[in-house]
Amino acid sequence: MTTTLTAGSTRVLGLIGRVSMYRLVMFSLGLLALIALVLSFAGQVGPQPLEIVVSAVVLALACALTDLAAQSLLRMPRRLESSLITAAILLFVLRPTLEPIGLAGLVLAGVVASASKYLLAWRGRHIFNPAATGAAVLTIVSIWAPDLGSSAWWVGSPWMAAPVLVLGVLLLVRTDKLPVVVTFWLVAMTVAFVRTTVQFQSAGFPVDVPAVLLQVAFSSPFLFLGAFMLSEPLTLPPRRAQQYVVAVVVGVLAGWPLAVGAITLGQERALLIGNLVAFLLCLRAAVRLRVERRRDLTPTVRELTFHAARPFSFSPGQYLELDVPHRRPDGRGTRREFSIASAPEDLPEVRIAFKDGSQSSYKKALAAVEPGGTLAVTGVWGDFVLPARPTAPVLMVAAGIGVTPFVSQLRHLAATGQRRDAVLAYVVSGSDELAFRDDIVASGIPVVVFSPDEPVDLPTGWVWAGPDRVDAEGLLRAVPDLAQRAAYVSGPPRLIAALAPALGKAKSLTTDAFAGY
Repeated sequence: MTTTLTAGSTRVLGLIGRVSMYRLVMFSLGLLALIALVLSFAGQVGPQPLEIVVSAVVLALACALTDLAAQSLLRMPRRLESSLITAAILLFVLRPTLEPIGLAGLVLAGVVASASKYLLAWRGRHIFNPAATGAAVLTIVSIWAPDLGSSAWWVGSPWMAAPVLVLGVLLLVRTDKLPVVVTFWLVAMTVAFVRTTVQFQSAGFPVDVPAVLLQVAFSSPFLFLGAFMLSEPLTLPPRRAQQYVVAVVVGVLAGWPLAVGAITLGQERALLIGNLVAFLLCLRAAVRLRVERRRDLTPTVRELTFHAARPFSFSPGQYLELDVPHRRPDGRGTRREFSIASAPEDLPEVRIAFKDGSQSSYKKALAAVEPGGTLAVTGVWGDFVLPARPTAPVLMVAAGIGVTPFVSQLRHLAATGQRRDAVLAYVVSGSDELAFRDDIVASGIPVVVFSPDEPVDLPTGWVWAGPDRVDAEGLLRAVPDLAQRAAYVSGPPRLIAALAPALGKAKSLTTDAFAGY
C-alpha cells in the first residue's frame, strides 16, 4: 500500500499504525454500536435498545457460524474478526428487530454475506462487499416476503453523523483512502442534492437549499457507506485513478438510485456495481514468469530471479502480484504482492525478494516451485515512485526487506545514468541482514545503517549510526537536512510510528507499507 502524507497526518498514522487494520475496523464499529445504543435510550435513533442488542447477537452468530463452517470445510484459518466486522456493518445497514420473521431475515443476510466471501471469489479474493451482498439479497427476497425485512440504513441519522465521520476518517487515513472516499462523498451528495431539487421543482414545491444540503450530508448513509464499505481494500482496484473511477460510479448511483423493475439501485446495490467495475478493471492478461534461480542474500532474505515470457511495463518502485496456485490456500488466497527489485532495463529478467518467517500456505507453495517452473503475474501496480523532478532531494528509509523498491529505483538510475540527491537510511535487525549491498554501492548514494551491531567492511560512503534502536532523534541526527527532502519509507507501520516526529518535518512523506505472507 502506497501512501502520500503531509506532516500533520504523519503523527495520526503513527498512532493508529500500532493497531492491526482488522482490529481498528472492529473496534471502530464496536464503538459506533455502543454510541448507537446510548442514542437509542435517548430516542435519537430509530431502533430500540433491545432491538439493537438482539439483532447484533443474531447477526454475529449467523456470520461467525457460516465462516466457521466454510473455514473448516476449506481448511482455512479461523478469522473471527472478519465475521464480527461483517455482522457490525449489517447491523447498521439492516433494520434491527425483535420479530421472529425479521430475525430470520437477519440470519439470511448474515449467512449470504459470509458465504459470499468464499463463493463469489476470484483467485482468493472476494469480488463483492460481503455486507452489501447480504443486504442486497435480503432486499430482493423481501419483494416476495416483506416481513423478512430489508435494508434500512438507519445509521444515516444526524446524531450518528459525527461519530461515523470521525472514526471513518481515522480508518481512511490509515488505509490512504481518504481522497478516494471524499471524492465519493462529494459526488454522491452533489447528485443527491440535484435529484432532490429536481423532485421538489417538478412537484411545484420551493427548494430550501440549506435544509436539503444538511439532509444529504448528515441524514443520509453516504458517510458510513464510503468510510466503512466502499473503502474495503479487497474490493477496490489497486491503482489510484481506477479507485477514483469506482468512487464516481458508486457516488452517482447512490446519489440518484435507479429503478430496475421492482428493485431500486440504492446504496448497497450501487456499491455492488462499483465492486463489479473494480473487478473488471483488475482483469488483465497474466504475464508468465519462469523461475531461473534462487539466491540467499542474507541469513533470512531470499531472492528469486525469473525470465518474463513477454515484455511488460512497470515503474521503478512498483510491485507485482504473483499467483502461486496450491491446494487448500489460507484465508489470503493464492496471490501475494512483492516489490520488484530489478529495474525496467533488466527485462526480461525480473527479480523479487522475500524474508523467511511465517509458514503460510503461500510461502510453502512458493518454496516448492523448482527452477523451470512458471508462475503468473496477475498485475503490476503501485504509486511508490520517486519525484518526477530529478533535482528534488530524497530520503529513502528502508526496514529490512523494505529495501527492495529502492533497489529497483537505484538500479534504474544507474542504468540510465541519472544522478539524484538521495540518502538511504537502512534499518536492519543485524549487520548480516544488509541485502543488495552491491546494487546500492553501484548507485553511489550515501547510506546510514541502523543495526544493533556494527557492520564490518562498510563500503565507502556508508556509515553506522550506532547500536541504539532507530528513533526520530537518531534519524534527524543522521540526516540533518531532512526538512529539505521528500521522505520515502518502505516498512511496517510500527516503523512509521517510531519515526513520525522526524518524518513530519520532511517536505512530504510517501510510505510503502507491507505485511507478512
